[in-house]
Amino acid sequence: QDKGTKMTEFWLISAPGEKTCQQTWEKLHAATTKHNNLSTNSKFNIPDLKVGTLDVLVGLSDELAKLDAFVESVVKKVAQYMADVLEDSKDKVQENLLANGGKVHPSQIHAPGLLEQQWQAEHKFCSSSLDTVPFLFIFKGVNQIDNDLKARASAYNNLKGNLQNLERKNAGSLLTRSLADIVKKEDFVLDSEYLVTLLVIVPKLNYNDWVKQYETLAEMVVPRSSNVLFEDQDSYLCNVTLFRKAVDDFKHKAREYKFMVRDFQYNEEEMKADKEEMNRLSTDKKKQFGPLVRWLKVNFSEAFIAWIHVKALRVFVESVLRYGLPVNFQAMLLQPNKKTMKKLREVLYDLYKHLDSSAAAIIDATMDIPGLNLSQQEYYPYVYYKIDCNLLEFK
Repeated sequence: QDKGTKMTEFWLISAPGEKTCQQTWEKLHAATTKHNNLSTNSKFNIPDLKVGTLDVLVGLSDELAKLDAFVESVVKKVAQYMADVLEDSKDKVQENLLANGGKVHPSQIHAPGLLEQQWQAEHKFCSSSLDTVPFLFIFKGVNQIDNDLKARASAYNNLKGNLQNLERKNAGSLLTRSLADIVKKEDFVLDSEYLVTLLVIVPKLNYNDWVKQYETLAEMVVPRSSNVLFEDQDSYLCNVTLFRKAVDDFKHKAREYKFMVRDFQYNEEEMKADKEEMNRLSTDKKKQFGPLVRWLKVNFSEAFIAWIHVKALRVFVESVLRYGLPVNFQAMLLQPNKKTMKKLREVLYDLYKHLDSSAAAIIDATMDIPGLNLSQQEYYPYVYYKIDCNLLEFK
């Protein structure tokens, strides 16, 4: 398994209890392991929830589908924002996206007992009537995470954006970048009534021309007043001192030789303020970084656990609607092997086709069923939900 962007996909399925639910489990396990381990399986025990009327269950089935999509979107948003904040250093991202209070990677949700632990942690609503409490409880919690994420991300992104703008001002070509960290007071003639120092960008290819020409580009240029103050890949930054009244002439003539005069006033106060602003933003960003990553870690785990709860509730509701009362089904979590998904589908179909007389018409054995990008309309004779733990879309 690629530790980078790939997490894993799971299939959460359920089938009716045979003589016992244990038998249902053993039958599935034997069938999938007989053919070169088509999947890694574990039981997914869902406590008996109080079942309301059939109407309530049908309504709940629709509501849970919406809740599932919402919670999944929040889980992905938190994961993706973690990647943005950690500037996409992928190994760091994965180690920070852990479920179960930060202990378990989502790709290991089949780890024995993990989900049972999660259920027990939330047992407060397992005894409630199915139509109200768990639904509201999950929605409220995840909605809060979503709102908090928007607020925190907005504040941090503003800070980051302002810092990037300042950094951009201090980078780039000599024609546009800030010169505050390049020039020094001694490079200028300051406070003179008649003289002024200009800064000129001279392409390296034209530098010899500059040395020969600058003193004659206008009248009243101070001889030997030009020095190279800085260079980048293509150009030199030079200063030159001349009489104020010759400036327009000088600029005009310089342009003909491809020497660009930068509009620049030496102002120590402004330059100092710029530097201080950059230090302040940089310090603020560092200060916010730790708490933000911690918040994302905790809330990723919370949202992920909520998401698995929604899947469990969906399996429960769907199983009761399909297999009837009394409640008697076994939920199972399968981690398919990527290369044998099609074979796994066929094995599951053979195991459970008897559950549904219409299933034969729906699944054509020659049809390619990759198990990926399946639409909402997909239908199997057993209850099936996919949990796609590939939560990051790295650019």
